[in-house]
Parts: sequence; structure tokens; C-alpha cells
Amino acid sequence: MTRVPMTPEGFARLTEELARIKMVEVPKNIKDIEEAREHGDLRENAEYHAAKDKQGHLAARQNYLQDHLARAEVIDPKTLKSDRVVFGATVTLENDDTGEVTKVKIVGEDEADPNRGMINLASPMAKAMIGKSVDDEVKLKTSHVQKTFYVLKIEFV
Repeated sequence: MTRVPMTPEGFARLTEELARIKMVEVPKNIKDIEEAREHGDLRENAEYHAAKDKQGHLAARQNYLQDHLARAEVIDPKTLKSDRVVFGATVTLENDDTGEVTKVKIVGEDEADPNRGMINLASPMAKAMIGKSVDDEVKLKTSHVQKTFYVLKIEFV
């Protein structure tokens, strides 16, 4: 069984989402299906078909969450001590071309949100950083461009 790394915050968020689906969304969806059935012919009942589609999406998301939570390897960055970039590290980088300083945290796939500086462990950027130390060069190759960054700071917060 492949483990799914995640932070305690990510685990809590997925647990809350699963509970919300089970306790709120599925019962509401069942009620929506029952109400739509009362409107008559199911072949031409758009409300019924929409509710049944939603039922499928809810079941798929519930299964996904249950699977990921069962395989979760919860890693609290605050307990880590390393001078290298690993899962859970918050890394301050400097772009070699622009001098722009960026801070990113390496998290699991379910927690990733690039707009908040949370990058997926499996992303090209995270893969390029794993194992690096302060002052190391990080080369990120995209299809057309290669960017170089320097590791300024590694924190576990």
C-alpha cells in the first residue's frame, strides 16, 4: 500500500471534508433525488438526472477521501530537524534572474495550493528542491525555459 504523505492540517481538512460529505451532502442529495422522483417521468426529469450525477460525484469523492485518509502518513513539519529540503519544509528561494524572493512549503497532493505557496511533493519544483541545502542551486526546467533559484532558508514550521 503506497503511503500518502500529508501534514496534520491536511489530514484534518480531508477528515472534515469526508465528515461533511457523509453527514450533510449525501443526506441532502438523497432528499433531492426523492423530491425529483415526485415530479414524474424520470426520463425527462432534469432535476432527477442532476441529483443522480451529483450522487456519483459525491460517492467518488467519498471513496477518494477514505482511500487517502487510510493511506495517510501524517508528518508534522514542526517535529522535523534537517539541514536539507524534505517533505514539510518551508523553503525561501531567490530567483537568480530577477532576484525575487519566494517562500514555498512542500506538502502532499491534497494540500497543494500554489497561490498560497503550498507545492505538491510530486511537482517538478519540489522534486528539484528535495535534498538541497541552504546556498544550493535549484534548477527548474520547463518545456521552454530553465530557471535557477538559490536556497536561502529552510524552516520546519
